[in-house]
Amino acid sequence: MSVRDMVEKDYYAALGVPKDASAADIKKSYRKLARELHPDKNPGDAKAEARFKEVSEAYDVLSDESRRREYDEARALFAAGGARPGGRPGGYGGFGAPGGFGAPGAGYTGGGPNVNFEDLLGGSNGGLGGFFDMFQRTSPGRGPRRGGDIEAEVTIPFEKSLTGLEASVRLPGAATCTTCEGSGARPGTAPRTCPTCRGLGVVSRSQGGFALSEPCRDCLGKGTMIDHPCPDCRGSGRREREQRIRIPPGVRDGQRLRVRGRGTPGERGGPAGDLEVTVHVLRHPIFDREGNNLTITLPVTITEAALGASVRVPTLDGAPLTVKVPAGTSSGRRLRARGRGVPIGGGGGHGDLIVTLEVTVPRPADLSPRARTALLEFAQAHPEDPRAPLMERMEAGE
Repeated sequence: MSVRDMVEKDYYAALGVPKDASAADIKKSYRKLARELHPDKNPGDAKAEARFKEVSEAYDVLSDESRRREYDEARALFAAGGARPGGRPGGYGGFGAPGGFGAPGAGYTGGGPNVNFEDLLGGSNGGLGGFFDMFQRTSPGRGPRRGGDIEAEVTIPFEKSLTGLEASVRLPGAATCTTCEGSGARPGTAPRTCPTCRGLGVVSRSQGGFALSEPCRDCLGKGTMIDHPCPDCRGSGRREREQRIRIPPGVRDGQRLRVRGRGTPGERGGPAGDLEVTVHVLRHPIFDREGNNLTITLPVTITEAALGASVRVPTLDGAPLTVKVPAGTSSGRRLRARGRGVPIGGGGGHGDLIVTLEVTVPRPADLSPRARTALLEFAQAHPEDPRAPLMERMEAGE
């Protein structure tokens, strides 16, 4: 996260949360926006893609406690015109305050190096960025820092959720665009220095006895302007990257997989964050799932249900399974085939295949004259009223 990112980008606004939002609220808002803006759900929508990258970048910073604290302090410092956040002893004065940067010849009065306002905007440290670098060097706790976690989504076929697979996961924009090498400009062109802020990214104005600085509105605080954006990254200088991960057998729809060390790289020798992938499983036209069991609805004829039969059941592995339909079966009866269901993690074997029988009734248009005559003969040979027990119970007042 660069200094300009700190002062230019409002990550709270990007996620639609207040500055005092809890970590849980930030995560909830990010997940909602990520689902709505994910490129898989908005193919070809450049605006949704750009917004998805913006939301992912904001979450990457605000979800990390230390990075969020630095971001908040840097923006507070910038908004105050250079006052060091927190009011700690040895802080910097305001740009226009007595003894501060706005006073002629005034410098840092807390026992450190002398820094004046002219040095901040045009000195050897590279302008305002040099000041922030100095601020970071004098801040405590600048040791190794763990990288942030990255959240992504992947959609897989139903069959592959049972067997497992290696899948490519699209990650939020975290890689330099190879087309423009990160400049954001179309190959053969280059960004030009903003004429308004002269490359500083900030402009200063006087108000009363104070000198106030704010991000340049023409270049949005970047210090440069791109007349011909790169066609691949659309001027951002970054592109999404893909990463292959192993999805284990038996994964459920909506299950979250954590891959250690595959998130944002750490800083100053710190470990990388984790990659957290939400798996979406497509529906199957025939099979469904109940826990570790596969389910299927199998049609049987009136004759098969009445007299019993051995019928074949399709399976996902391609080899049909033969099951016995007991005589006198009614619709809704469930048969169980042991060990033909979903793989259970940790070597726990497999669940079962649950077959729900559904007795089919032929349509009148499908009955031949002979079949119709046979049904009438059957009705005469086996007269019955299946509603009689209900009527008797009603009359008995039960």
